[in-house]
Amino acid sequence: MRKINIIFTSIILFSLNVLAQEPTPQWRPNYHFTSPANWLNDPNGLIYFNGEYHLYFQYNPFENKWGHMSWGHATSKDLINWKNLPVAIPERITKDTTTMIFSGSAVFDKKNVSGLGKGKGPLLAFYTADLPKQKNESQYLAFSNDGGLTFTNYAGNPIIDLNKKDFRDPNVWWHEASKQWIMTVAMVDEHLTRFYGSTNLKEWTKLSDFGNQGDIGSGWECPFIIPLPVDGNRNHVKWVLAVSLFTKKGPSMQYFVGDFDGKDFKNDNDEKLTLLVDDGDAFYAAIPWNDAPKNQKILLGWLQPGGKETFPWKGQMSIPRDLSLKTTPNGIRLFQQPLKIITDKLKNHSREKVAKKKNIGLSGETFLGPTLNSYWIDAEFSINEAKNIGFKLAQLKDNKGTLLKEVEVGYNVAKKQIYVDCSRSEKGIKNDKNLIQTATVNPVDGKIKFQVLFDKSSLEVFGNGGEKVITTMVFPEEKATGLSAFTVGGKATLTNLKIWNLDK
Repeated sequence: MRKINIIFTSIILFSLNVLAQEPTPQWRPNYHFTSPANWLNDPNGLIYFNGEYHLYFQYNPFENKWGHMSWGHATSKDLINWKNLPVAIPERITKDTTTMIFSGSAVFDKKNVSGLGKGKGPLLAFYTADLPKQKNESQYLAFSNDGGLTFTNYAGNPIIDLNKKDFRDPNVWWHEASKQWIMTVAMVDEHLTRFYGSTNLKEWTKLSDFGNQGDIGSGWECPFIIPLPVDGNRNHVKWVLAVSLFTKKGPSMQYFVGDFDGKDFKNDNDEKLTLLVDDGDAFYAAIPWNDAPKNQKILLGWLQPGGKETFPWKGQMSIPRDLSLKTTPNGIRLFQQPLKIITDKLKNHSREKVAKKKNIGLSGETFLGPTLNSYWIDAEFSINEAKNIGFKLAQLKDNKGTLLKEVEVGYNVAKKQIYVDCSRSEKGIKNDKNLIQTATVNPVDGKIKFQVLFDKSSLEVFGNGGEKVITTMVFPEEKATGLSAFTVGGKATLTNLKIWNLDK
């Protein structure tokens, strides 16, 4: 009877908890991936296979909070419309232990060098098996012979075990020059990325370590490394090594530019220099797609949900980003742009264009219209005499026209910074230090370009063609739908403005 009473009480408490959570459809994005329900975080196992983009991700199948980590699964042909599939690799619970399925990667073993395929090459998933009771993390291999729908754990697991607590996030890819598979894994507390090599994807040899450079204020996670041509020159290739870490500001990612010879990575810059992938407080654990069409380097990150509760889901992915390296006055730097196939498809399927104008003279604030808080702005400003220029999103005013709420996306001319100012919308939700987020960008011929992707609760701002990006989460009230352009301290010209309404 006692067990029955406990179970009955637990059911009541769970039911009350569900009832207490009100649905929040006003914050579910339209063109960013979310699971239908429950918690998600890091993207995992990104691979293009049989004409589809596969997205595996950290997922709690049972609750709207972190826990029971498993690999969720979705596929898409265009990276916008997603088909949600059953859990691909579930958490394992036995009498003796619990094994959570932490982050990792996936590859297509086309030649079946692993010997795990049935008549053809299998899909292989590499993940960290987290054993909380044993305080151990090790690297596991699983294989799929049904196109990535289900996976079987390799009998020889773990494939790498150092008997360590924080050793995770294997990212595997083929290195043509050295004719081997490369794995990067995070040695979290040591601030290291460890490199392993293999020819059969089952047996791995340590190659080298890289680390203790850039930001070492907290543990490193989710490393990846990719080659990119500099300024589009295929004869001048550099390697980008990126890691994720939680700073005092919150989620962060840093990158290094250098050379990789199949064994060692050498950083081109001063070891104390910190280069950020994103200057906001939400973008984290991003990794690239393996085998993307035309060898394109497509980056996808998790947008950390922040302090506001959403229901019945929590967590979303970023817009997939195209990566490139360009020469700047400060050296070779990473540039990011929303992926062109997504840009074209979204704009072609926009319900309406809110605005498409050129050479708009601005002085003060110009109301552009009410929106449904799901849109895409492409804009170019000629600064002229203005001290600040930009847009005010999610505006809410009372009956007398008094401003109550807004999010400001702008450019501070004196400081040469793009910024996102949430101080009039997210106070009490965000850390006070994160209410205003900035990134240094220089004007080009007296002009500043913005791409503003606002999708109900996520905000991604690309400055000057993706030289800098600020990503953050905002949670506007349902009636906060105003959109304005503005200048402060003088006149400016909106030389080009296009806004696409992307509400469904």
